[in-house]
Amino acid sequence: MAAPISSSSFLMRYIICCSGFLCLILCSLEKGFALEEREHAHTVEVNSLLPATTCSSSSSSTKGHMSEHASSSVLKVIHKHGPCSRLNKHKSKTPTHAQILQQDQTRVNSIHSRVNSKKQTKSVDDLRQSAATTIPAQSGSVVGSGNYIVNVGLGSPKKQLSLIFDTGSDLTWTQCRPCIISCYKQKEPIFDPSFSASYTNVSCTSATCSQLTSATGNTPGCDTSTCIYDIQYGDQSFSIGYFGKEKLSLTNTDVFDGFLFGCGQNNQGLFGGSAGLLGLGRNPISLVEQLAQKYNRFFSYCLPSTSSSIGYLSFGKSDGSSNAVKFTTLSTVSQGDSFYGINVVGINVGETKLPISASVFSSSGTIIDSGTVITRLPPTAYSALKAAFRQAMKSYPLTEAVSILDTCYDFSSFKTVSYPKISFVFDNGLTQDLDATGILYVVSADQVCLAFAGNEDDSYIGIFGNVQQKRLQVVYDIAGGQIGFAPAACP
Repeated sequence: MAAPISSSSFLMRYIICCSGFLCLILCSLEKGFALEEREHAHTVEVNSLLPATTCSSSSSSTKGHMSEHASSSVLKVIHKHGPCSRLNKHKSKTPTHAQILQQDQTRVNSIHSRVNSKKQTKSVDDLRQSAATTIPAQSGSVVGSGNYIVNVGLGSPKKQLSLIFDTGSDLTWTQCRPCIISCYKQKEPIFDPSFSASYTNVSCTSATCSQLTSATGNTPGCDTSTCIYDIQYGDQSFSIGYFGKEKLSLTNTDVFDGFLFGCGQNNQGLFGGSAGLLGLGRNPISLVEQLAQKYNRFFSYCLPSTSSSIGYLSFGKSDGSSNAVKFTTLSTVSQGDSFYGINVVGINVGETKLPISASVFSSSGTIIDSGTVITRLPPTAYSALKAAFRQAMKSYPLTEAVSILDTCYDFSSFKTVSYPKISFVFDNGLTQDLDATGILYVVSADQVCLAFAGNEDDSYIGIFGNVQQKRLQVVYDIAGGQIGFAPAACP
């Protein structure tokens, strides 16, 4: 009778052993799947997607960047509609999300018009007459939704001015007293050149004056031998005034005499209470080119994750440039040589490379732009991206679209959510993951949208917008012919 008992005990031990081994395998597989999911998806608390109502001005990472880059000029970058902005005192005037996105589309339309058709220049006298009535929305330079501002000093003694910084514009300008015709309301005192010991006008017979044509698209004028600039934007905003030279102070130690800028006497538009615009394009009149001897056409920035955080704009190479920066080719866009071109060859969603031919991107081209909010893709590429994203998000309820954004979700009943990582593939083999904050556009907890949109046609140029640039260090090495990216560079 002992043998059957022994056999039964052996069988029981065998079953227990196998069950334990099977449990280990299943647990290991479960952990593996969880790890794989973390590698290809972002899991965040819904509350973390919403901007704070107070400014996170004591950010250690931003201060750390400024101290580490002591050999370069570093300015704070602030969202003009956020709590860190001194322009945002009257929150009732903050535009709605629908208005921001509509302004963004106006900017994109202007870029497409500028790139896809030859500019037609007009005289300043003609524009003076038309500016007060209607400026065609499809023409002109681009501004619209420029969201980020920096503070610079102008004049002797210097006056601090909040300017929209824009890689898609060339001319730097600010409103000036006496506002001969019109100035819009700005939060800071309007710059008065009569109180500056270093201001001089540019002669309308000088070669410098003639450079305005390529920078603004309009032929400069002349008023008692003084050069007159005129720049109009696609949203019917404009600035007309004297072209002058002045002392520019980026920091207390980085001061430049004879900086060329527009001193606006007739200004109108949606500039969000800022004093004007800081042009960082590729034209000889842009700040980047004017200060090339000092900074060798090298600048970088990091746009903060939310409107309640602070980023930076840095000019010049630092003593210890980050090894995390990976570079791709800087290209030139025909009919839009002020823009910074990049060569996109593919997009990944999660672990899947989207089935998009590289020719879809190469036939249209792509620019990177600090002033465009939402990345624009060829419709063929956007359709593939949207389909893959919706498939990955099928467990979350879709909700109504917002303006140009057609893939939106209601997260109000969730504490945490998971959404797929997205990366862009550039030439030279560079694959750059977008930050977790660079994928979604958050209207509210019950309306969170995929922050991409399709162009009207595959032939229209693509735009890598500022939502997708959030928290990335974006490095412009113009002299070296390259643009670089590094992750998690600011809060």
